[in-house]
Amino acid sequence: MLFSSACLLAVCLEWQTLPGTLWRLTGAAAKVAWAGFALGWLVAFASTFMVDHFELFGLRQSLRHFRGRELQPPGFRERYLYRIVRHPLMLGFLIAFWSAPSMTSGRFAFALITTAYILVALQLEERDLRRALGAQYEAYQERVPMLVPGLGRREQRTAPAIPAGPHEHPHPHRNC
Repeated sequence: MLFSSACLLAVCLEWQTLPGTLWRLTGAAAKVAWAGFALGWLVAFASTFMVDHFELFGLRQSLRHFRGRELQPPGFRERYLYRIVRHPLMLGFLIAFWSAPSMTSGRFAFALITTAYILVALQLEERDLRRALGAQYEAYQERVPMLVPGLGRREQRTAPAIPAGPHEHPHPHRNC
């Protein structure tokens, strides 16, 4: 995580402006784009409070390792936005990245590359979650769409929620 954060910092520090603008919205359309941008960041920010921040940022794992304690496998529990989509944090990022009143070539490249990264990373994360949580996560996948709310068969969306145990992790994703 530290290495990928350092790489991201290097990309941000060395970022060069690319020439050209794909679109520039004005008036009501620009206001809608700004509202989408704000909504995306609000969804991303709010979804972090629906998970264990120490687990999300790898601090719990590091602290347990430092203390010589065995890491407990995460439990499974659906909370708030996680009942609507399986990855609301990533959905928030995607909405924010693509809701641009002015889409420059550089912003477009960033949005495109991060979208590809997120889509590939989610496939890997889902594989790990199925392996770690088994049938419980597979049932969740059947009922709750990955990124687009309402996407999927109606009977799957109306299925009852899987009850969570008292000691289960508040977030179905252990390595967001």
